[in-house]
Amino acid sequence: MLWPSYIKGFKSYLKLERSLAVHSVDAYLGDIEKLTQYYQSLDEAPQLSDIHVTDIKSFISWLNELGMQASTQARVISGLKAFFTYLMLEEVITTDPTALIEAPKLSRKLPDTLNIYEINALIAAIDASKPEGMRNKAIIEVLYGCGLRVSELTDLKISNIFPQIEFIKVIGKGNKERLIPIGSEALKLMEIYINEVRVHANIKKGHEDFIFLNRFGAKLSRISIFNLIKSLAAGTGLKKTISPHTLRHSFATHLIEGGADLRAVQEMLGHSSITTTEIYTHIDRDYLREVITQFHPRS
Repeated sequence: MLWPSYIKGFKSYLKLERSLAVHSVDAYLGDIEKLTQYYQSLDEAPQLSDIHVTDIKSFISWLNELGMQASTQARVISGLKAFFTYLMLEEVITTDPTALIEAPKLSRKLPDTLNIYEINALIAAIDASKPEGMRNKAIIEVLYGCGLRVSELTDLKISNIFPQIEFIKVIGKGNKERLIPIGSEALKLMEIYINEVRVHANIKKGHEDFIFLNRFGAKLSRISIFNLIKSLAAGTGLKKTISPHTLRHSFATHLIEGGADLRAVQEMLGHSSITTTEIYTHIDRDYLREVITQFHPRS
């Protein structure tokens, strides 16, 4: 390994001054190890003060030649920037060679969505004659009808349902509360489950207010919801890889495609920034293409 004393000092800096967890420290050190591997491949061992921006660019080109993904390159560049920042603080170098280096642009993957026919197929695949059938139908309707995160669904409480005004209260990220309208179908199935199925359960102490319970009378776990969605997708022959979050994505996408105000969707999803919500305006490429074809005179 090159520059061992400086790397040792960098490790102490990360642990003591930046208070990073062990796995984060190891990740940073792994990034520096890649730089040393690069110089070993060139049979060079330069002084740290001799490394310039052109050397860092050559190193990034080397990462490209290795076939390293953009996301991994961004991670390595972040580690290098932290290392050279430390060297500047210690006055080992006077110029930071990574100062003008930008991480590669990462493409933002558009989330998968289901159309209404696929959602109906998921619900139709549930056997309502089974003890958990009505509960599972209510789960799918609430996930899709309210756009909840899976943790928000498992934490949903009876005391937070307001059927008279058709709203539910949800505790989201950062313990933030928000009110979300609930559709009549989701509300109906949830009330049937509570009043006709759940009422017969032997409920575990401390779980009396949670809506969705497992067969032991305790609130459902997140993994139970994931397994339910996976099982339903397999049962309907759905080829898409979906999760509970797919229903949340579908909720937002269908609202925006229908003309809903972006701020209203942001509020219902519980996004702190509207930038996060804006991704849903880019999803339906086929729809946009259809609009251009139908309405633009030059198409």
